[in-house]
Amino acid sequence: MDNPTPPGRERGIVGVLAFAGIVASLMSSLVVPLIGELPRLLHTTAADASWAVTATLLSAAVATPISGRLGDMYGKRRMLLICSIPLIIGSVVCALADSLAPMVVGRALQGLGTGMVPLGISALRDLLPPERMGSAIALISSSMGIGGALGLPLAAGVAENTSWRILFWAAAALSALVAALIWFRIPATEPRRDVGRFDFVGAVGLGIGLVCLLLGVSKGSDWGWGSGTTMGLLVGAVVALLAWGWWELRTRDPLVDLRVTARRQVLLTNAASVVLGFSMYAQALILPQLLQLPESTGYGLGQSMLAMGLWMAPAGLMMMLLSPVGARLSAARGPKTTLVVGALVMALGYGSSLFLMDSPWTVMIVTCVVNTGIGLGYGAMPALIMAAVPATETASANGFNTLMRAVGTAVAAAVVGVILSHMTTDLGGHLLPSENGFRVGMLLGCGMALLAAVIAATLPGREVRSPEAPRTPAPSPAVRGTA
Repeated sequence: MDNPTPPGRERGIVGVLAFAGIVASLMSSLVVPLIGELPRLLHTTAADASWAVTATLLSAAVATPISGRLGDMYGKRRMLLICSIPLIIGSVVCALADSLAPMVVGRALQGLGTGMVPLGISALRDLLPPERMGSAIALISSSMGIGGALGLPLAAGVAENTSWRILFWAAAALSALVAALIWFRIPATEPRRDVGRFDFVGAVGLGIGLVCLLLGVSKGSDWGWGSGTTMGLLVGAVVALLAWGWWELRTRDPLVDLRVTARRQVLLTNAASVVLGFSMYAQALILPQLLQLPESTGYGLGQSMLAMGLWMAPAGLMMMLLSPVGARLSAARGPKTTLVVGALVMALGYGSSLFLMDSPWTVMIVTCVVNTGIGLGYGAMPALIMAAVPATETASANGFNTLMRAVGTAVAAAVVGVILSHMTTDLGGHLLPSENGFRVGMLLGCGMALLAAVIAATLPGREVRSPEAPRTPAPSPAVRGTA
């Protein structure tokens, strides 16, 4: 497709899409400073209050591949605007909530906006010339980490000094600003006329499978891994996803073209995404706890919630500052090399934690190194995906890749949670994660980063570029399967 965007507007387009990604990713860390207070604020139990986090995870996982497919069908700009609506409404609902139910509803609505990130990445293929895409993809991909890292200290500062409701009013205002910027600054992207109909059966089937899987994984430690509820959800996930795969392979216009995802480059990139998502989230779970544990433990660093957020914030900035470096490396050596290097840098950061966890300064160094690797890896994955899929499937393929990262983070939360809950120390009658538990979790993150590097190293040496989809009616399923 020819680039329809005047050169003078390209930088503004990238800035708006990156800002949209940052705001969407802010929602994931928005309630972290409030987790301890939510039971009192919402008149509920600690276990039930955790649904304020779980609801966002579930809705984001289900909505991301669906919004990507709709973006391919009806235009990315239109779907970006639609994704901003639940962000605004959900933030307002949370700001007005005085009990658990409206808070969970609002948080679920906020999760629907996560699809902005893969939609923004795929829109670049329509709006920018090829020579500008590498750096733009890297920046927008890193916006997920930037939003999470910057959101933590901002949310903690607001929560400690003003009403918690201001957090959500501010989120609503930022989401409205995103919608306005998209409306005025992002050119319309033409919907593809050759993508067929929307696969409602596939959307429902994928939604059921993902909800069962992620709910079982994320709540398994609370309900018990051997409980009937947890096992029923996990078995149900397997059955639902197998049935969904059967349907997707037989329907003419699938939600996710599994034949395309089975291509070596796409399959291995998605596999690396799951493992890299696991590795990314391990340090995000461990290091904030280490920073906040009391010094009387002998290894805790005694920082407040606000101080912890400030120590973690530079890591997000590193992702943004290093994204041009990753783009230049991809241009020179290919995104495969960038993904391998990113995973190895993450492993280096995790490995250094064995010697650099005795002060806030050294923890900050660890997070900066790890997040530098994350920025490199996350910037390379969309480039690998878009080089291997038809133009008719860029948004849905990027959405599915984002989903794979989310699956990795959910599994990381469960596994690291089990490690920290079993490797504990007693402090005044309270069980706290032990130093050995933290170190085992960090070593696990290191091992997963190395595994991601190995998977990435098996990618094709020269990225397979998929030709633009023909501007003719969609081919038959048999022809699509051999594309």
